Amino acid sequence: MPRQLGELEDAVMTRIWQWNRPVSVREVLEDLQQERSIAYTTVMTVMDNLHQKGWVRREVEGRAYRYTAVSTRAAYSAALMNEAWSKSDNPAAALVAFFGMMSPEQREALQAAVRLVQGSGPGEEPGTAER
Repeated sequence: MPRQLGELEDAVMTRIWQWNRPVSVREVLEDLQQERSIAYTTVMTVMDNLHQKGWVRREVEGRAYRYTAVSTRAAYSAALMNEAWSKSDNPAAALVAFFGMMSPEQREALQAAVRLVQGSGPGEEPGTAER
């Protein structure tokens, strides 16, 4: 299970997920510098760490690397939720408490997701069942 990303790791991954294309350290640096003062070497180290942890893959382009996300933010969020839920001594109570924290919009999204999953046949990926 993935551990939660640190603040700077999350800031970097947010950009990689949003841009949804191979990115360089320089691109991420320039975007981060709009919000905070940060050194090139710091961003390079964070991106290298993300590569070592398996969050991104990288390919050489000239004298630099281009980084691409290995999975989506949705998959990351789902893994964190699953990990937290699996640690509960009362999973049903944890779900009830979690649902109670949701906004009406979030509950609607949850209901739509349940309908989508229930529409899948045995062995099918959710959302691939014919309608």
